[in-house]
Amino acid sequence: MSDAANNIAEIIEPTVSALGYELIRVSYGGGRKPTLQIMAEKPDGTMGVEDCAKLSRELSLILDVEDPLPGEYLLEVSSPGVDRPLTRPKDFERWLGFDAKVELGTQIDGRRRFRGRLTAFDGETLKIDTEDEGVVELAYGEIAKAKLLLTDELLEAVQKEAAARKDSAQAADGE
Repeated sequence: MSDAANNIAEIIEPTVSALGYELIRVSYGGGRKPTLQIMAEKPDGTMGVEDCAKLSRELSLILDVEDPLPGEYLLEVSSPGVDRPLTRPKDFERWLGFDAKVELGTQIDGRRRFRGRLTAFDGETLKIDTEDEGVVELAYGEIAKAKLLLTDELLEAVQKEAAARKDSAQAADGE
């Protein structure tokens, strides 16, 4: 994260949490009118349009008062989506068994980018099964960026999870 993004994350984190969401990522940048992108979700992994609008309204108020960025910018509040970034240890734990691309801050044997199936994570080391090198061990602290890859398997898993949440909510409403 850039210094501006880190500063904004520190400013908004208490409000994001108080509203019942988890902050996934803050990014800032762009051309003449940069974009401040804030990704968040509920603890259960959901984030609807209404949630984005609610969070956007609340964060706009805070950012107007704190005024942490020079000039004008666009505020974009969104869900992480299906092919979500992996930014926290619990993201790597939750998405084991799925394909991702991972970029390191430093090179390992002349390489920074890895693509493959996440096979294990112990909080310090991520194992990723790549097509070209087999299983590679990456230090969590060296990961600069990571993101799930959109696959049929991932879409199916997300759809099953959404259906299970819907069934659970309907069962709770029926009680």
